[in-house]
Amino acid sequence: MIGIFKTNIGSPEERQLMIRAIASSFPVGACHVDLDDCDKVLRIADLQVEENIIIEFVQKQGFECAVLE
Repeated sequence: MIGIFKTNIGSPEERQLMIRAIASSFPVGACHVDLDDCDKVLRIADLQVEENIIIEFVQKQGFECAVLE
């Protein structure tokens, strides 16, 4: 499954920290944050956990996160 989330991750440094945190905490494939997109889209390939778990994790890191509709 691919997870696609709207976030407020705003800088390359925040992006790197979040990607590393997700990759070290969950069994996922590729992970990317598009800083040029107005929704700062977080895409996670091969997501093997429920979307709400990722949302809570990202929020605990201090960022907004919601499933992109």
